[in-house]
Amino acid sequence: MSDVTRSLVACLPGDGVGPEVVAQAVQVLQAVAPRFGLELTFETALVGASAYRADGHPFPQETQDLCDRADAILFGSVGDSSLDSLPRNLRPEQSLSILRKRYELFCNLRPTVIFPELRALSPLREDRLLPQVDMVIVRELAGGIYYGQPRGIEGEGEERRGFNTEVYRAGEVRRIAHQAFQLAQMRRRKLTSIDKANALESGELWRQVVNEVAREYPTVELDHLYVDNAAMQLIRRPSSFDVILANNIFGDILSDEASMLAGSIGLGASASLGTGRLALYEAIHGTAPDIAGQDKANPLATILSAAMMLRLSFNQPAAADLIEQAVAKTVAAGYRTPDLVQPGESTVGTRAMGTAVLTQCDALLAARG
Repeated sequence: MSDVTRSLVACLPGDGVGPEVVAQAVQVLQAVAPRFGLELTFETALVGASAYRADGHPFPQETQDLCDRADAILFGSVGDSSLDSLPRNLRPEQSLSILRKRYELFCNLRPTVIFPELRALSPLREDRLLPQVDMVIVRELAGGIYYGQPRGIEGEGEERRGFNTEVYRAGEVRRIAHQAFQLAQMRRRKLTSIDKANALESGELWRQVVNEVAREYPTVELDHLYVDNAAMQLIRRPSSFDVILANNIFGDILSDEASMLAGSIGLGASASLGTGRLALYEAIHGTAPDIAGQDKANPLATILSAAMMLRLSFNQPAAADLIEQAVAKTVAAGYRTPDLVQPGESTVGTRAMGTAVLTQCDALLAARG
């Protein structure tokens, strides 16, 4: 068929529960993508602890070569506490930093939507979640304190000190601000920018540049919150937020807080976008070594990340919508992995949850004709 688009997805399952949840996302993509004229090829490579044990590096050359050829990356999870004594550049978690730097992935999108059937799982009272929690955190991913220089540990004894440097350039703030404003234009036209401008010069610059960019988006309502107040307001009035813009470390922390509004980090999807065509998609949860290999992990976050891939990397919003609808219908039908179970409910495993979503996808595809 001449109208078929062929694309390569690099699958980097990684460690812990990563291989289990990625496998479920792949089978959903394999079922849905062809029905929308998209032929996906999946190639797998090692990353993280599994790569270090096999090749002596968390992001070996073979994995790099695959990613260089790919049109998108589907990522599992990385980490292994038994390797924490390695030099920092060889630790499994460094593979993500390498990916972000190599492919200039500066924009991380983390949506939080609460399924009505799961409101009881939220640590907040139901009235705090109404009328509807539906937000996206836009996290700057390539700058700030995680990458700033100088950094290190030096000295001896009680004078030993650890130090990191928070650095942002105006251009870095400007490009992520444009991403956030453009997203807000497509949603409810409200943007909240997070900083610590009252205490940090980097925060003061952040606010200045965001205000400059705001002039180009007059239809978007902008407000600013200090990060400590933002953490409080996410609990006090979460439904008031639409798009939240934050720097690297604040976005990292606040997005995990926001994910718990939905009751489980196992529902948190994400996309990391850059200056080029390549983007990375992953659940925001970790390796969960306590349940790895036991068919207990929740694959929904990775499946929802795969939907984001269809929308953002392959321009297939209808296919993405279908997968998201299938996930919602699966939850509404009562399927629960252990992290989602409430008293009186039965649980299903990783594979059964993936199969349930696949069944809903098939039903929705059949309805389309």
